[in-house]
Amino acid sequence: MRIFKTKSFARFARKVGLTDDALCGAIENIGRGLIDADIGGGVLKQRIARPGGGKSGGFRTIILFRFGARAFFVHGFAKNEQDNIRDHELAAFKMLAAELMAYDDAAIASAIANTTLMELTRNG
Repeated sequence: MRIFKTKSFARFARKVGLTDDALCGAIENIGRGLIDADIGGGVLKQRIARPGGGKSGGFRTIILFRFGARAFFVHGFAKNEQDNIRDHELAAFKMLAAELMAYDDAAIASAIANTTLMELTRNG
């Protein structure tokens, strides 16, 4: 399973203190069936705890996901800043999921090289 984050999500994660380990942990939870919300089209909403806090006051993340293949963190927000994603945002995430899941290894390597995507690993 390869895990990625977009450049904009990386900025969000850095700003709020979410580590790659925490993000990888969220994907491990999904792999165990602990999915907060499957909103269709390969788009999942998953809660991640604030550093030193719990999930209820934590962050919501939008993950484009295909079991056993790839996961892309594309959007994050605090519940107190945004209640939920809007219909037009969901439609855009579904289109992005279809596009990113169609990437072959060369396209992913190119996106990593130009820093559009960053691959996550445990412990950094």
